[in-house]
Amino acid sequence: MTEIIETIQRDSLISFPFLGSWTINPPSYVTVFGRTIYLYGIVIAAAFLLAIIWMTKKCKSFGIREDDLYDTIIWTIPIGIIGARLYYVLFSLEYYIANPSKIIAIWEGGLAIYGGIIAGIIVIFFLCRHKKMRVAAMLDLVIVGVIIGQMIGRWGNFFNREAFGRETGIFCRMGLTSPDGSTIYVHPTFLYESLWNFALFIFLSIFLKKNKRKYNGQIMLIYLLVYGIGRTLIEGLRTDSLYIGNSGIRVSQLLSAILAVFAAVMLIYNARRVKNGTLKLEPAYIENLPDEGNEAESADAESTVDEDIPENGQETEAETADMKDHEKQAGDAEDK
Repeated sequence: MTEIIETIQRDSLISFPFLGSWTINPPSYVTVFGRTIYLYGIVIAAAFLLAIIWMTKKCKSFGIREDDLYDTIIWTIPIGIIGARLYYVLFSLEYYIANPSKIIAIWEGGLAIYGGIIAGIIVIFFLCRHKKMRVAAMLDLVIVGVIIGQMIGRWGNFFNREAFGRETGIFCRMGLTSPDGSTIYVHPTFLYESLWNFALFIFLSIFLKKNKRKYNGQIMLIYLLVYGIGRTLIEGLRTDSLYIGNSGIRVSQLLSAILAVFAAVMLIYNARRVKNGTLKLEPAYIENLPDEGNEAESADAESTVDEDIPENGQETEAETADMKDHEKQAGDAEDK
């Protein structure tokens, strides 16, 4: 598993020849109270934060309450990280059997996005079923948060000098100059994926703003299709891919292709269902569950109305007597 070490070059200078002859050497970590904190982790944390902010602002348009979203986040993030690590470890088992102490060393890198997504979907499924929420609606909301996390989080790979591709002479190549002065020019695949996800985020933002979402689960399928296509192409350029045993088949590339085909089939099938009226956007469950505060207000309003209006719509004796006196006085005035 020496390839794992070779594809992380934290001490290398970075250059992009098409931008000029300059080089940069951003730190891969900072030291706080004697402890090393990798910028990779800081970038990932910032990506999570921005994703949560976006989801919080948009959750009601997906029919999701903020409290339910926060419950989902609290469960999904830690289990998703565990899933991302397990996925990576399982497909690098030989190395981690020989180095068991490294299994929990996520600060050194080694998180697979598909492992996190799989774990997250499982958590969301059971949590939504328990809380009687629409699973597909929650997935639509959360997956946009995932896209935000991916497009920002990939820059953690930049600080680590990892997740790059094979050597190339392409115009947008990235140069890595090691301390011994040797330079290699590689595909900046982390940048490719970040830009691909950024384009997908812009597309989905416009898609949602124009109310093009026709059914719950549509956003998730679009993600699987578009991201799957991009990842299938980009993964083929990388030098740090996980493989199925000794087959030479890249795990993420195969999975991405399968998911893209599946999503394409489902989008076409569902488009026909939408057209013939057998599939539509289900009412948001938030509209069907009264808010506790609103319930209290409704109860107060009802009690107030009941107090103001006499039972059976009948007037009190005092009111009846007053009305008779007024009628008598009006009659006397007419006689005069």
